[in-house]
Amino acid sequence: MRHGKAHRKFGRERNQRKALLRSLSRSLIVHGKIVTTEAKAKEIRPYVEKLVTAAKQDTHAARRLVSTRLSNEAKLSKKLFTDLAPKYKERTGGYTRIVKLPRRKSDGSTMAIIEFV
Repeated sequence: MRHGKAHRKFGRERNQRKALLRSLSRSLIVHGKIVTTEAKAKEIRPYVEKLVTAAKQDTHAARRLVSTRLSNEAKLSKKLFTDLAPKYKERTGGYTRIVKLPRRKSDGSTMAIIEFV
């Protein structure tokens, strides 16, 4: 039984999972939307939404947290604080949307688009 097991492992070790989440979230912030598997989209959604919520506060601590989570990439942090956070200032949550796509032909895996609303 899966009681109390909140996150997916994707068949990877902890550091690889962490790198995957960071990479996907960076791509989402840069491009605005990405196509990935449905499981990965569902897993990065809370990660990215917490970053946007922190960016809305625009404090020194929030900037440090976001910078750390995005692997100290200044351009991404700047985009998050200057473009995305003001856009969602009045919104209390739900900054991303997941749209399901047809299954991938090669392995039949469920695909999805995750994008900012």
